[in-house]
This record gives sequence, structure tokens and C-alpha cells, in this order.
Amino acid sequence: MPDVHAKLSASGAKKWIACPGSVLLEASVQDKPSAYAAEGTTAHALGEAKIRLATKEYTKAKYHKAIKDLEIDDEMEEYTDTYRDFVIEQLNQAKQHTTDAILLLEQRLDFSKYVPEGFGTGDCVIISDRRLQIIDLKYGKGVPIQAEGNPQMRLYALGALETYDFLYDIEEIDMCIFQPRIDNIDDTVMTAAELRAWGEEIRPAAEKAFSGTEEYCAGNHCDTNFCKARPFCRAYAERKQEMAKYDFKKPAQLTTEEISEILEQAEALAKWATLIKEYALDEAVNNGTVFPGYKVVEGRSNRAFSIDDTLIAGQLIAKGYNEDSFYPRKLIGIGALEKYLGKKDFNALLGEFVIKPTGKPTLVPESDKRPALHSADAAVKDFETIIEE
Repeated sequence: MPDVHAKLSASGAKKWIACPGSVLLEASVQDKPSAYAAEGTTAHALGEAKIRLATKEYTKAKYHKAIKDLEIDDEMEEYTDTYRDFVIEQLNQAKQHTTDAILLLEQRLDFSKYVPEGFGTGDCVIISDRRLQIIDLKYGKGVPIQAEGNPQMRLYALGALETYDFLYDIEEIDMCIFQPRIDNIDDTVMTAAELRAWGEEIRPAAEKAFSGTEEYCAGNHCDTNFCKARPFCRAYAERKQEMAKYDFKKPAQLTTEEISEILEQAEALAKWATLIKEYALDEAVNNGTVFPGYKVVEGRSNRAFSIDDTLIAGQLIAKGYNEDSFYPRKLIGIGALEKYLGKKDFNALLGEFVIKPTGKPTLVPESDKRPALHSADAAVKDFETIIEE
């Protein structure tokens, strides 16, 4: 998989389109490896190898060589199987009307016609007569990613369109997000003309971002796209500090509209506070930065044994202590058990015993896909209406 990144990445497009100055600020922050990113990279490599094996591009020997150094668990095996099957299904459908339809995996896609020096890597591109399909594997299991209006997908599509349009006379582009761990498959369709028009629309923002402009604009894109400059960005701080205008009102005096505005920002404020603390600690410990009124001290810690628990238990048993009193057996959690057994065996052996209690009411934005709960009063009114009818 390619490991070279463009200055204006497709994955960060939503951010630099909305805030061109973010590119300049983020350039001062060093990337830090994360377990989630490493897991995603592994899943992509495994999925790619499985598809190449399924299309006979890889022999079994080449496949095993490609994945021999990957850290793979049963869950990843299962979900990359579903990704492979989905891609092969889409390829077969394309070949039904275009026998020489082509499949490209981990393909470098150049969209520099619209974004200076812009390029990215498309997970899966399927090209047939008059039709282009982009499939992007998202291995994360947090927030469902939508294909509609997704600038990363559109930039990948522009790159593929500019490269292959002269061969296939592409008119329609299908962009699909495949997020197997939360059963999210979302796609959207645009015409080639619509896509190119969008490319022209974002060109000015791309040129500003590439030039190193100091034009900043804070918004939801800061959090949803995990801007690395959030801990020290003044525009972001000023947006959060707008909440201070509510300091002099008691909660009972707030209007429902004001409470909605606070709810929209509350979670982001909590995350911002955490980001500030993490950034300040890293600066103080690793760079010697002094923040007025604060100092670095040794944190609290709990006592721990210096040897393995089984050895501790052995010492106690040898002295005649009852094992059940200090070493009770406990069944591992449902998620861990499903991961241990595999989903198929788990469902066959234990599926009938699994229950899912009703969740505690939670207040979420209207954009959340879950259906709204009715209040008790609303339920009574609904019942009375049924009786009257």
C-alpha cells in the first residue's frame, strides 16, 4: 500500500475546503501512530490480498506471502471476507454489461487538475462503459460515514474520471462507503458533469490551502475531521468560548433554542478540554514548556504485583487458602466471547440466550438515524386517540 501522502489529502478535504488555513497550522504537528490507524491499515492490506486471490491475480503462495506479517484476528478475517465478497459482486455486475470491465485496487488517483499536487489512493475502482464505481473501505466502528456530499470520495472519483474517461466515456459515477463493522453500506451517484462542476467549485479553496493561507474558519469540520491544530487554534478556541454568553443565565431562563445550541456544543467542549490537557502535558513533559499556574507532578498510581497473578495464586494455595475466595471464575463479556468463538459458532451455540435490554433514553441530534422515542404523555394521547377511533 502506498505510504506517500499529498499536502492536500483527500481524507482531509472536508477540513481544508471549509478552513484553508488548517493545512498551515497542522503542518507544525507531528503525526502520532495510533492502534486504530494500524488496525485499519492491516484490514486494508488483508482485504486487498483477498480480492487479488479471488480474481486469480494472486496464487495462494503469493497471498500467504502478502499477509504473513499482518496481525490478523478472527473478527478481521470475517469482515474482510464480507468486503471481498461485496467487491467481487460489484465487479460481476459490471461485467454483465461490459465484459472488459476493470478492477483497480489501492490505485493512485491524481486529481491535481482541481487540487494542486493532489493525489490519493483509492481502495477499489471498478470501471465499465459509461460507469465508474469507487468503493472505500472504512474499518472503523465509530460514526457511520455517509457517501452523499463526501469530498474524499468525490476527489477519488475525479482522479479516476480524469484518467479513464477517454477509454470508457464515463457518464455516471457511483461512490460507495463500505463500513462492515457497523453494517453501513452507503452510496451516492453523480453525473460526470456534476462531479467536474464540483471540482471547479472547490478549486479556489484548494489553491488557498496549498498556498499556506492564514484564513481560518472553525466549525463542525474541526471535530468530525479530527484537526490536529485544535489544541492551539485561536479560531477554534473563540468558537468554543461563545458558550460564555450563557454564564449569566440560570438554566430555567434559557429558551429551548438556546438549550439546543448548548447541547450541540457540549460534547465538543468536553473533547476540546481533553485535547487542551493532553497537548499541554505533552508540551510540558517533552518540550519543557511552562504554563503559568501549572506544574508537572507524579500522578497517582495503584499498588500492583511484580509477578504474574497465577504465581501469586500458587503461593496462597500452597499455604492452604481456598482458591475460590481470592481467585473467582468469571465468564468473559459477550463481545469478547463472540470474538473468541467467531460470530458463526457464537450464534449457533449461544445465540438463543442473548437478550438486548431496552437502552436508556438518550438525547441526540435529529440527524441520528435511530427512531425517536415517544414520551409517556405522548403515549397516553396516542392510546386515547385509538380508543376514540
